Amino acid sequence: MKITRQKHAKKNMGFYKHNFQFREPFQVLVDGTFCHAALRNKIQIREQLPGYLGGAAQLCTTRCILKELESLGKALYGAKLIAQSFQVRSCSHHKDPVSGSACLLSMIEEGNPHHFFVATQDQDLANKVKKKAGVPLLFIIQNTMVLDKPSPKSLAFVQTLQTSQLVPEHQKQSIVQLKEREGLTKQEGEKRRKRKRAGGPNPLSCLKKRKKTQESQKPAEKKKRRRKRIRVKTEAVQSVQKNEKE
Repeated sequence: MKITRQKHAKKNMGFYKHNFQFREPFQVLVDGTFCHAALRNKIQIREQLPGYLGGAAQLCTTRCILKELESLGKALYGAKLIAQSFQVRSCSHHKDPVSGSACLLSMIEEGNPHHFFVATQDQDLANKVKKKAGVPLLFIIQNTMVLDKPSPKSLAFVQTLQTSQLVPEHQKQSIVQLKEREGLTKQEGEKRRKRKRAGGPNPLSCLKKRKKTQESQKPAEKKKRRRKRIRVKTEAVQSVQKNEKE
């Protein structure tokens, strides 16, 4: 069972690395509910999580989460001690702290630019995280940390990218500028070359053949061959006639 979970984690990590550029050290935002579940199930988050994710991990929390744990009293005192050992990421609620779930949601706004993981046992928060593309979700089930499979929102986002239907605006501008620099854009007023289309048969070839005239049908007359008189024979006749006269 452990090997199967490890394979699923490796597959899911490959999805986020390839499509959302997640890199080590992985930034993991942990809330009070996750710390409490880890303490109850005797899970050493700092030691076990890097091996599960297959790389170095930085465990983080926020001031709002620490304030929330302090307000809950002794029941979550152990979870507060665990959270205090993590790095504190600055949020936008310095003067007016908000709930831990609201603070975590604000940290992954605008496309999760810092590539945060979210580790929580809050089901309502988990459902809201799944509605955002590119946010890996961690939770604890049966004494084991589990990386949730990519959400439908993340899968749809990747599908859109692969079909080239979603191109950031700055990339569009870069492509236009590159085309203009290389002279690939069409000048104004330039006429498009008409593509030659296959035409019909030659109309002259469709005309009916004319009948030949009668003169052309008559056979050519043979030229009469003139006989050449033999000069020798003529001279002989003349000499005979001359002898008779004498």
